[in-house]
Amino acid sequence: MPTPSYQAFLFDMNGTMIDDMDFHTEAWHQILTQDLEGSFSREEVKAQMYGKNSEVLARFFGEGRFTQEEADRLSVQKEKIYQKEYISHLRLIKGLDVFLKKAAENKIQMAIATAAITFNIDFVVDNLHLRPYFQALISADDVNKSKPHPETFLKAAEQLGVDPKNCLVFEDAPKGVEAALNAGMDCLVITTMHGPEEFAAYDNIIGFVQDYTDPLLEKLFPGGQK
Repeated sequence: MPTPSYQAFLFDMNGTMIDDMDFHTEAWHQILTQDLEGSFSREEVKAQMYGKNSEVLARFFGEGRFTQEEADRLSVQKEKIYQKEYISHLRLIKGLDVFLKKAAENKIQMAIATAAITFNIDFVVDNLHLRPYFQALISADDVNKSKPHPETFLKAAEQLGVDPKNCLVFEDAPKGVEAALNAGMDCLVITTMHGPEEFAAYDNIIGFVQDYTDPLLEKLFPGGQK
């Protein structure tokens, strides 16, 4: 089925550009159960670790348990654990390197729009030499409300100078797809963490792919629509 001609691609990062969510789960589990002496299973952690790091902490321990300074310290501590364990595995999801080059050749604007903090965006884009591809980088540090609120994606569209309806979001999580829907944007889902059945509530999805080698992605470029 033909897809609209999009002027901008907005990428979530973790689980969408890189397949690293298991490493985030482990890092959060260590912080929550060892450092903070909570009693949470890995499945509980996996289900609740969306949004800003301070929101994750509040989800497990309640609002007001940590000062902003304490939350910021724990956030950086968690990301240092994650980065140390993930660095030797750091690579783009299969086919994304070629896809980014083709998008750039077709003059499609691109942004990373993620709930990750800037510290983690820099870790990914600089180690993988991706910075030239992206005209905007929106992190948790740049928004007041995280996904499923649309602020992250709307701010990316604004920085690119592209109308939201002309943006396509790449996401791996239901909350991210909901944020795209709330922003008035179509979404393409990468099934690294969640199966198609988990997205039944959303009508803004143009397709599901396992990675960026899927033929569906050809339809996003001029001459690729059938």
